[in-house]
Amino acid sequence: QVQLVESGGGLVQAGGSLRLSCAASGLTFSTYAMGWFRQAPGKEREFVAAIRQRDGITVYADSVKARFTISRDNAKNTVYLQMNSLKPEDTAVYVCAAKKTYYTSTYYYTRGQDYNYWGQGTQVTVSS
Repeated sequence: QVQLVESGGGLVQAGGSLRLSCAASGLTFSTYAMGWFRQAPGKEREFVAAIRQRDGITVYADSVKARFTISRDNAKNTVYLQMNSLKPEDTAVYVCAAKKTYYTSTYYYTRGQDYNYWGQGTQVTVSS
């Protein structure tokens, strides 16, 4: 049984930082791309960042580029999202997801429908 468990969310002031973690079990972690998505109240889920399997290539949403960094530790079956210079508009539930199929185009890592497994999410609230 595959499980993805997020942690590290919380309340932070604008300009602050948080580091999210997602611990995976029940799958061969190194063979899966990992992504972070977020959903704010009343809004659709949106892509945040992804890191590809095999080569560790990363892709980011324009809204978080240069502020957020995704990384993975295959030995610990964990993916991280370092979030710096947080803004109130970053407030959302952040969810990690795992994707088996490998694509050379990073476009396919930004689409939620291409992911196989999802976590429950962790709340991030940024106060102004």
